[in-house]
Amino acid sequence: MGVEPRAMPQTTRIRPSTNRNARDLRRSPTDAERALWQHLRQRQLAGLKFRRQHPIGRYVVDFVCLEAGLIIELDGGQHAERKDEDEQRTTWLEGRGYRVLRFWNTEVFENLEGVLEVILRAVSDFGTQPPS
Repeated sequence: MGVEPRAMPQTTRIRPSTNRNARDLRRSPTDAERALWQHLRQRQLAGLKFRRQHPIGRYVVDFVCLEAGLIIELDGGQHAERKDEDEQRTTWLEGRGYRVLRFWNTEVFENLEGVLEVILRAVSDFGTQPPS
């Protein structure tokens, strides 16, 4: 039993270079990505299917659940200096129908259970009920 169907976010054409970049990023995850992926992969979180390092338009998102239209981004220290770029990226993704959650890497290391709870709440708060 999966998540209730919802309107799929708008898709955009993916450049071959973006696909190559996504493939390279999947081969070398950060420690935070690896830690969170262990709980998202193989429908472990409420039966939701997540993909990692998935291209959407010109961007590669850290994690996405297409059926729920939910993107999860993990930010390291370099993102403190790239706040404007991250905001533009989030605005672009939300404009295509996605919801974007951002977590600092330290949150994943120090409060993984809390991060997972926020993800589950985001799915249920927007009318997409995870299976019981």
